Parts: sequence; C-alpha cells; structure tokens
Amino acid sequence: MEGWVSLCLIALITILALWFLNLSGTKSKPHKPQPPGPWTLPIIGSLHHVISVVPHRKITELCRRHGPLMLLKLGEVPAVIVSSAEAAAQVMKTNDLTFATRPGTPTQDIAGCGGRGIIFAPYGDHWRQMRKVCIVELLSAKQVRRMDGIRPAEVGSLLRYIVATASTGATVNISEKMMELSNGIVARAVFGGKFAEQEEYIRELDVVLTLLGGFCLVDLFPSSRLARWLSFGARRMQRSYGCMQRIIENVIEERKAVRAAGEGTCSVDEEDLLDVLLRLQKEDSLAFPLTTESICAVLFDIFSGATDTTGTILEWAMSELVRHPKTMARAQLEIRQTLGQDRDVITNSDLTELTYMRMVIKEVLRLHQPAPLIPRMAREDCQILGYDMPKGTTIFINVFAVSRDPKCWKSPDEFVPERFENNSMDYIGAHYEFTPFGAGRRQCPGMLFGTSTLEIALANLLYHFDWVLPGGASLESLDMSEKFGITVGRKTDLQLIAIPRGQFNAT
Repeated sequence: MEGWVSLCLIALITILALWFLNLSGTKSKPHKPQPPGPWTLPIIGSLHHVISVVPHRKITELCRRHGPLMLLKLGEVPAVIVSSAEAAAQVMKTNDLTFATRPGTPTQDIAGCGGRGIIFAPYGDHWRQMRKVCIVELLSAKQVRRMDGIRPAEVGSLLRYIVATASTGATVNISEKMMELSNGIVARAVFGGKFAEQEEYIRELDVVLTLLGGFCLVDLFPSSRLARWLSFGARRMQRSYGCMQRIIENVIEERKAVRAAGEGTCSVDEEDLLDVLLRLQKEDSLAFPLTTESICAVLFDIFSGATDTTGTILEWAMSELVRHPKTMARAQLEIRQTLGQDRDVITNSDLTELTYMRMVIKEVLRLHQPAPLIPRMAREDCQILGYDMPKGTTIFINVFAVSRDPKCWKSPDEFVPERFENNSMDYIGAHYEFTPFGAGRRQCPGMLFGTSTLEIALANLLYHFDWVLPGGASLESLDMSEKFGITVGRKTDLQLIAIPRGQFNAT
C-alpha cells in the first residue's frame, strides 16, 4: 500500500514539474496572434460548441460571432475556419500552392488508400500524376462523347419508370431515384454497365461517406492509443473500404481474364474508364506505376464524387422547385418553349439555350453545396488576413457560410435564381463568394462531369412532368431538414407525385 502511495506521489510531482517547466518555456517564447474562437474545455477543446446533427450550421453561427477567421480546437487538433470570400481567395488563389494539400487523418488515410487516389492524396508528384490521368484520360474528349450516349439512355430508363409509376397514382421517391440515376451513369462510364456486387459496393460506399462526414474519435485524438482502440467508426470504415476494394479487385481480375482469353477486346475509342486504367497499368509508362490499390482508390474517388454528390444536388433542386411553384413554372416554360412539343429524351446538346434552368442550378449549388466544409492544410508558413498560419495548419473553407454571407448576397437564405440574371458569376472557381466545387489546384476535377448530369436530368424531369406534393400537402409542410455527411443531403426522402405532360416514348 505504501509503495502504491509513494508511486502516485512521485507521478504527481513529475506531472507538476513538467507543467511548471512548460509554463516557463511558454513565457519565454514570443506570442504570435491567433484567430479568435470560442472558449474551450480541457481535452475536448471546442467540440462542445460544434457537435450537432448539422455541424456546418453550428460552425457558421460561431463564425458570425468570431469573424472571417476562427480558431477551433477539435479535440487535440487545432483548425482554422475560413468564412469570408476575401479569406477564401487568400487560401485558394493568393496562397493556392501553399494550401494545395489535404490534412491527413486516420480515416481519410483509409478512404484514400494511403494517398493513392486523388481526393485525399497529399500534394506532390504522385497527386499531380493521378490528376493528370483523370483529366487527360478519364475525362478526355472521347470519354465525353461516350457520356453523351450513356446519360440519355439512363435518363430514358428513369423517365419510363416515372411514367409507369404515375399511371398507378403512386409517389416517386426522388431521393432514391436520383441516386440510382447517378449510380447507373457512373457504373456504365467506369465498367461499361452494371457490375457484379454493385449494390453491395454502393451500400458500403454510403457507410464510408457517412463516417467521413462525422467526428471520428481517432481523428480528434490522433496521438492517443486509447482513442484508436475505442474508434469503432474507423474500424467500421476499414471493413467497408476493404469490402469495396475486394469487389473492385474481383472486377479487375474478371476483366483481365476476359482480355487474356482474347474476348471482349475493344479499341481505344471504345474503352470504358476501367479499360483506360488497365491499359495504362499494362503500358507501365507512368512515373508512379498504377497498382491495383491505386486503381481501386481512383474508382472510389469517381464513385463518391459522381454519385453521392450529383444525386444529392438533384434531390435538393427538386425540393426547392416544388417549394417555389412560380420558379418551377418559369423553368418549365423555358424548356418547353425552347425545345418544342413531343420531344422524347432531351440530350445535353439540346440544352445550350436554357439560361434560366442554369440559373436554377446555380442557386441550388449556392444554398446546398455538395461539401459545405472544404479541408486544406498549409505546406509552409504563411499569413491569412494578417494572422500567422504555421506549416501544418489545418484549414476548413466554410463555403456554406460564404455562400450565405449577407455582405455578398442579398436575402442570402432565400431561393432566388433571378439573382444570377445578367450576371457572369459561375461556379468554375473564379468568384470566391461562390465556390461549391472549390477553386485552384484542388478544385473538383469531375465538376463538368457532374454538372452535365445535373442539367440533362433536371431538363427531362421538368419537360416531361409536372410535380406536386402527395396528398395535397401544403408547401410549408415540406421538411427541408438536412442529414450531415461528407455531402449534406435531405434528412428524409423527397416523395412527389408526377403528372405526365403529353405522350412520351423513351424506347
């Protein structure tokens, strides 16, 4: 007993001595000003301020009180929140190269397969190579032409389903169908069609994306072995990502077996995205060889970026339009007058003159960004708005707050597509009050891929059908609550009644 008491006293004296020495050392160092932030608690830091069903809204409330740069301590990880257009421009334009990397976390390391993909990869030669492969090969002109045939076919299938459902008087689950549409388009783009175990892959993908959007214990306390042991979310993500990787590896092996047998060969012009990656792997001409793991990581990035994001934006677009009947009527009138009567599936080449519909899409992207918080990390020391940002500083660009900043937008919380009328502002990354896809070197490389799907889907839904809430429900009763994840979707699925307009033939 005495030995135990003595040991405790020695430990206490040691801790007090280290604390005193730390204080003494701190006093001798020059103090550098840090951005303001809310008060903190021991161990958890600022977490009690931001943990919420929708953290981006709580963070935005704090930003309104503490200014365009705000310091949060998320467990043991300090993070600076950027919430003004001026500060965002300094990060993504003035200091773009400095902030061209991502803050690595244990869970992102799982989802990014150790930096072998694009989204979560650190800035460097490997990331530049993979981004170039994505832009030059996967999003090349011949792949764009392939997509011009894939999108109308998948949209036509959706339209046939809606017509059949409308004939029975049943509701259409818009949220579910928009995700299915996105999944179908991406599956055909990547694999040439539906692949084995696709439903399981999408199910596990949803698990990974949900976990990435939350607060995982090991990310908040990365130095703690106890946090790592208690981090059930990280272990669940490891299982889900491992399952996804196994499915893709099986698809790759099947494709290689078919090619080895001399079956199913195709020309370069007929390649799907997997064919492109396997060809590059076989040629072995890249500085960093394409391994099976890196192919799996790239395909994860494509699926997560092109399915969850596109489906979520489409469900928000239909939600806002059904809540604003006059806006929907104006968009429908433009589409129907421009394209004329008795059209079947509308293609992307038909959409060049639909200026108001594009204004609607811009306004949806302003209010419902695919990712409300964009992470970056300083690769070297710099300054933002006069505050020192040491190397390694984690930055979150709060595009949700910037897109609703009353200094930049009149009536920022209202859905008003007309604000983009006679306005050259676009989401390509040149206007820092409106960057739903980011800007600079780390801007989403699949932006045009996704927006093309948005345009063709929305144009067809508005041209061929009128839409109302089921059961004569009032517009005010429509629940617009959010469900937080790496993308912010609706908390409840959007259910609508479709009223077909005229005859439709989507054969």
